[in-house]
Amino acid sequence: MEIFIKILQLLLSLSILVIFHEMGHFLAAKMFRTRVEKFYLFFNPWFSIVKFNFKGTEYGLGWLPLGGYVKISGMIDESMDKEAMKQPPKSYEFRSKPAWQRLIIMLGGVIVNVILAMVIYVFMLFTWGESYLPTTEVNKYGIAVDSLGMEMGLRNGDKIISIDGTIVEDFSQIPITIILNEAKYILVERDSMIMNVKIPSGSIGKMVKQENTDLITFRIPYYVGKFGLNSPAEAAGMQLGDKLIGLNGRPMQYFDEYIREIKQLKGQDIVITSLRNDKDTTLISLRVPDEGIIGVYHAPPSQFYTFNTREYTFIEAIPAGIVKGYRGIGDYLKQLRLLFSAEVKAYESVGGFITIGSIFPSEWDWQRFWRLTAFLSIMLAILNVLPIPALDGGHVMFLLYEIIARRKPSDKFMEYAQITGMIMIFALLIYANGNDIVKLFN
Repeated sequence: MEIFIKILQLLLSLSILVIFHEMGHFLAAKMFRTRVEKFYLFFNPWFSIVKFNFKGTEYGLGWLPLGGYVKISGMIDESMDKEAMKQPPKSYEFRSKPAWQRLIIMLGGVIVNVILAMVIYVFMLFTWGESYLPTTEVNKYGIAVDSLGMEMGLRNGDKIISIDGTIVEDFSQIPITIILNEAKYILVERDSMIMNVKIPSGSIGKMVKQENTDLITFRIPYYVGKFGLNSPAEAAGMQLGDKLIGLNGRPMQYFDEYIREIKQLKGQDIVITSLRNDKDTTLISLRVPDEGIIGVYHAPPSQFYTFNTREYTFIEAIPAGIVKGYRGIGDYLKQLRLLFSAEVKAYESVGGFITIGSIFPSEWDWQRFWRLTAFLSIMLAILNVLPIPALDGGHVMFLLYEIIARRKPSDKFMEYAQITGMIMIFALLIYANGNDIVKLFN
C-alpha cells in the first residue's frame, strides 16, 4: 500500500508538471497563430487510452508515462514527420514564423514550469506558513552525527556556528549547504572551545551517495514519548514521561547515545536508570531483543526546541514565494554542477523514476506533495533548457544561432540533430534507471 501511494503521488505530480509544461508551448504557439496538431499527456506509441478533437487539435492520454508532448505544425520534433517538412511552408506553420516568435514558443514550457513552482510556493506559504528549527536552538544541546559525520571530523555535542564563514539559520539546511557549496570548513563550538573542522577530501561525494538521513541531526534528552508494539521497555515497567538518565550504571542523557549503545547490547540484560516525574529515580531491568531496539520513542522535538514559525497573508506570500522559487533554481544549478565534479562524482548517484518516486512520503501529505512538485517543476524547467538536441534547450540553441548568423540550419541538419538528441536522452534514461535497478539489487 505504501508503494502504491508513492506511485500515485509520482504520477499525479508528473501529470501536473507535464500538462503545464506542454500548455506553455501550446499557449505560446496559439498566441502567434501557429497550428498545434496534438496535445498529449504521456506518450502514445501505437495507441492512445483516450483522444478527442477540439478546434483542430487532437487532445489525448497516452499509455507510456514518460512525459508528454505537443505536436506543432512545421517543426522537426520527436514525431520525426519528415513528409510534412517536404511540403511548401504554410503561414500557420512553426517554420514560417519569425525566429523571435519561435524562440518564445520553445521557451514557453520552461517559463510556465518556473512560474508554476513560484505559484505553488506562494500558495504553500499562504496556506501553511513556514516553520523551521533554528541552528541556535539546536545549539542548546549540540548535534548528533553518524559514522560519516565522525569521519568528517564532527563530534556528538558539537555546536555548529557557520559553514565556510556563512551562518545557516535553518538547521535542516546544513547538510545540503555543505554539499551544494562544496564546503571546506565547519566552525563549531566543542567543549567551550571554538574550532575549525576541515572537511576531508572526498567527504562531499560520500554525503551525496549516503541515503542515511542521520548525518547531522539535532540532539535531545531522552524522554519517553510513546511505546512501540510489544515494547520490552514498557513490559519492564517504563512509563510515558520517564526521562532516561543512565545505562548500566553510566550517566547517559541523550537519545542518540542510547540508540548507539543499545544496538551493541543485543541479547544482553541491561539496567536503565530513569527519572520519573522529574524527581524519583527508577531502575528498569530488561533484556535487549536481537533487533537491538527496546521499543521506546522519544518525546517530540517541540518539547525541547522553539521552532521559528511565520504565517503569511496572500500579499506577503507572493514576493516570498518568488524568492523561494529563485533560490530553488540556484540550488538546482549547483546540484547540476556537482555532476561534473571530479571529486564529488555525483553522476554515480543519478537516479531515475524509482529515485524520484522514493522521495515522496509513504503516507499522503499534501504539504510535502506540493513542495516536491514545486522542486520537480524547477528541475524539469532547467533540464529542458539544457542545450541538448531534442530538448527545448536544443531548439533554443539553434534558434539563437539563426538569430545571430541570420540563416537557419538546414532541415537535414535539424533531423540528424533531433535523432542524436533522442539517442542521448534515451541513453541518460537507461543510465539513470539502471542505477536505480543496481541500487535495488544491492
